[in-house]
Amino acid sequence: MNLHQLPQPRLGPYPEHPQHRTGDRPPHTPLRPRWACRACGQPWPCGEARLLLKTEFEGRKSSLLIYFSGLFYEAMHDLYYLNPGGQVEPHELFDRFVSWA
Repeated sequence: MNLHQLPQPRLGPYPEHPQHRTGDRPPHTPLRPRWACRACGQPWPCGEARLLLKTEFEGRKSSLLIYFSGLFYEAMHDLYYLNPGGQVEPHELFDRFVSWA
């Protein structure tokens, strides 16, 4: 099967967490399709977003993992189409999105 003939994946979960806001500062949510943090510009989820997410999903680890599994899928799609040369490795994205949680 030719990889270029695969259908486009549907959009997954909307990255709306963490929901914590500080005054007029932008939230620590991702800017798509680059998946950089709106607040600090670091690769998302940045350190601040991870802390906020762990607090927000406290006691609901499975929900956090399910949420980030969907975002991992969306990030792979976006980053692959931004850079088809493959500079982003799937295992690095898995560590970035899923394994830390």
